[in-house]
Amino acid sequence: MALAIIAPGRNVAVWVENIKKIDPSITVYVYPEIIDKSEVEAVMLWQHPKGILNDFPNLKLICSMGAGVDHILSDESISPELPIARIVDKKLTFSMTNYVIMGILNYHRQTLRYQINQKKKVWDMSRPEISIRVGVLGVGELGGDVIDKLQALNIDVSGYGYSQKSGLTYPYYYGNQINEFLKKVNILVCLLPLTPHTENYLNLDLFKNCSKGTYLINVARGKHLVEEDLIEAIENGYISGALLDVFRNEPLPKNHPFWESEKITITPHIASVTNPDAAAPQIVENYQRMKLNQSPKNQIDRKKGY
Repeated sequence: MALAIIAPGRNVAVWVENIKKIDPSITVYVYPEIIDKSEVEAVMLWQHPKGILNDFPNLKLICSMGAGVDHILSDESISPELPIARIVDKKLTFSMTNYVIMGILNYHRQTLRYQINQKKKVWDMSRPEISIRVGVLGVGELGGDVIDKLQALNIDVSGYGYSQKSGLTYPYYYGNQINEFLKKVNILVCLLPLTPHTENYLNLDLFKNCSKGTYLINVARGKHLVEEDLIEAIENGYISGALLDVFRNEPLPKNHPFWESEKITITPHIASVTNPDAAAPQIVENYQRMKLNQSPKNQIDRKKGY
């Protein structure tokens, strides 16, 4: 019985070290050096080669190496019977929330504008604050925490999701109420899960329905955003600017127009990074639960996609 890590291009030495420290009895293989694929009953995945899991005849468990699972679900060759577990880490939530609030406050207090003015030696005291009304797309664990912290700062915030919810302490919109939601906000934060329904969700049609000059923050997945539509939306004033941490192609190609735009701030997918010290115990626990024929913790709903 063995656990295999399949994460091409990533240095996974710290993962192996942590797993072996917790349970030295676990045999850990690292792709592509997998001696006997029939031994492998559990895999840890990040951007694995599609179809590769067909080579593992005794596979019983799939573990994502992060909170997201879209990189796994996009592989249609994976049996729907295989359970998939994701990482849930309070530090991931903490980092994500801090990043989003940083972006919101920088827009509110116009940090980017003053950075540009400093380079130009311009002293401009006009309009030092922009009134903000934040809308969060996706009110799961991450989105819910962002909303909680914004409420603590007395910032006007609303949420949007796909299903009806009750007992919330903030205005909530769902389903076909998306345009009503968009008109209520002027900062749009995307924390949606990536599913077939949400891919390309941030597109020109949506931007046209936003309050004119809305500011976009995308920290979910690059495939949520139609990148050329954002450029057009900024040129036409539907969107005033954007803070982007995720992209369709990473690293972002050097010839990509986002690099040159003064109205787009980019960061290299660092809003919230999985900490192996915190994640490895979850992997080991689910591995041990698998051996006892128990369902893994933090198992995703394959139908919902998260």
